[in-house]
Amino acid sequence: MSSLTDIDKRYLERLLVTQPGYILDYTDPTYSEFFQRHKIDIHGPKYQTYGTSKAKKLRAFWEQESDELVGTVLNEMLDSYEASCELDGQELDKPILEKSRAIVARLGGKPVNRTNAETESEFLSKEFSIPNIEKLPIEQAVASVIRRRLEEARTALGTGAYLSVIFLCGSVLEGVLLGAAQSNPASFNRANASPKSDDGTVKKFQDWTLASFIDVACEIGVLKPDVKKFSHGLRDYRNYIHPYEEMVSGFTPDEHTAKVCFQVLKAALASVAGERR
Repeated sequence: MSSLTDIDKRYLERLLVTQPGYILDYTDPTYSEFFQRHKIDIHGPKYQTYGTSKAKKLRAFWEQESDELVGTVLNEMLDSYEASCELDGQELDKPILEKSRAIVARLGGKPVNRTNAETESEFLSKEFSIPNIEKLPIEQAVASVIRRRLEEARTALGTGAYLSVIFLCGSVLEGVLLGAAQSNPASFNRANASPKSDDGTVKKFQDWTLASFIDVACEIGVLKPDVKKFSHGLRDYRNYIHPYEEMVSGFTPDEHTAKVCFQVLKAALASVAGERR
């Protein structure tokens, strides 16, 4: 069993899972050929723990095999990602790739540049105070809901209900960012990261995902860059509200994930309230 953490897996999947169930541009035959080079029968029953898609088989593979083997395979997959981007004229996601390379190096027992890890540790060690809710751009009727959910998130973190922490933090952050967007629609709609419909128009705010709100808020300066950097435990959190999605993804949040999410929320609220300089 590899030592990949939930956070590690989310970084890797951000690069490797191109659409639900798919890994990069591998077809079933080329996926098989790739793993056969490492003497792995990836399409065999051993790796069908979560299902038969290529992404689900990869999740089963890295849960069952050693750090050394998983690291070797992932290193080659990251090479394939870089090659695909270059050949297709796509831009590399350099920060996520750098983090993923560090994860793979750790699996292989190689010296790892600790800059990212230290940055995360520094982020978690910062003291962010939840601001006066009245300073947030939300309706008065919503403020009481926000207060209740914040208190519930604190309680859930203390009792080990880590998945609940993620849901609660995500719901609070999305509600506050929706309020920020509604109070400043022009800036949010003009942002490059604003989500577009098929006809090229910006989607209505109620159709935005939490990920879109975070990206746009960071772009226009409502949120600080560190919020975006450490928001992976919150982005797309709704996927795991449904038990089936949690089962097929193999995502099991731990204490570290929950603490990062709560810290992201506190930092975000302080930013929206104008209390971070």
